[in-house]
Amino acid sequence: MARKVFISAGGSGIGRCIAEAFLKQGDDVFVCDINQQSLQQFKQDYPQLQIAYCDLGQMHAIQPMFETAMQALGGLDILVNNTGISGPTVAADELSFEDWTQVLNLNLNSTFMMTKLAIPYLKQSDSGVIINLSSIAGRMGYPFRLAYSTSKWGIIGFTKTLSMELGAFDIRVNAVLPGAVDGERVQRVLQARADAMNISLEEVTQNALANQSLKQFVNPKHIADLCVFLASDSASSISGQILPIDGDKQRLT
Repeated sequence: MARKVFISAGGSGIGRCIAEAFLKQGDDVFVCDINQQSLQQFKQDYPQLQIAYCDLGQMHAIQPMFETAMQALGGLDILVNNTGISGPTVAADELSFEDWTQVLNLNLNSTFMMTKLAIPYLKQSDSGVIINLSSIAGRMGYPFRLAYSTSKWGIIGFTKTLSMELGAFDIRVNAVLPGAVDGERVQRVLQARADAMNISLEEVTQNALANQSLKQFVNPKHIADLCVFLASDSASSISGQILPIDGDKQRLT
C-alpha cells in the first residue's frame, strides 16, 4: 500500500534524491520548495509527484501550504524535514544578528512549524515517521559557521525530545547527519579553494578528505536510501537516533 510522504525543500539536491527514492517505492509524494523552476522540472520528470511553492522562511506561508498538501495526499505517514540554509562563513563577532536570525528561523523555526502541523496526521497513521536532516555540523563544531552549526545541533535536541514524546503513538523520529555531499556544489567550493590557494583541485580534494576514514564524498542517493530504510518496517525499533553518513569524519576545519 502506498504511503503518504511529505518532503520539505524537495525540489532539488538531497531533497529531490529522497523524494525520488520514495517515488520509486510507489509512495505518494508531495514536495515543497522555494525554487519554482526546480519544482516544475521535477514534476515534468515525475508526473505523479505533487508540488507546492513555499518560502518556509515565512512562517505565515507554511500552514496554508501544508493544508494543501494534506488535502492532496489525504493524510500523512512520513515527514522528511529537509529545509536548511548554511548562512555566511564569518567569525562569530562578525556575524550579524540578521544573518543569525535568518539561519535559525529557516533551519529551526520552519522545522518546528512543519512538525507541529504534521503530528495530528501522523498520530492517525499506522506507521508514523519523522526524519530530520541535520548535518555533520550537528555533532561537532564548525568554525566560522556558528549559526548553521547551532541550528543543526538544535535539530538533534528536537529529534531526541520528539522521539520521547511521540513514542507512545508509535511515531518514530530520527535524525540523519550528512557530511560533504558529492555534486556540483562541493566541486565549486573545492575549485574556489584551489584557486585561492593556487594549488590543484586534486590536492584540495585530498586535503578535504584527509580527516575521514572513507576517502570519498557522500553520494546523495545513499542519504535517500537511509531515509527509505528509516521509514520502513525494518526500522520499526529505531527511534531517537542520530545517524551520521559522512565517511566517519573526525573533525571540521
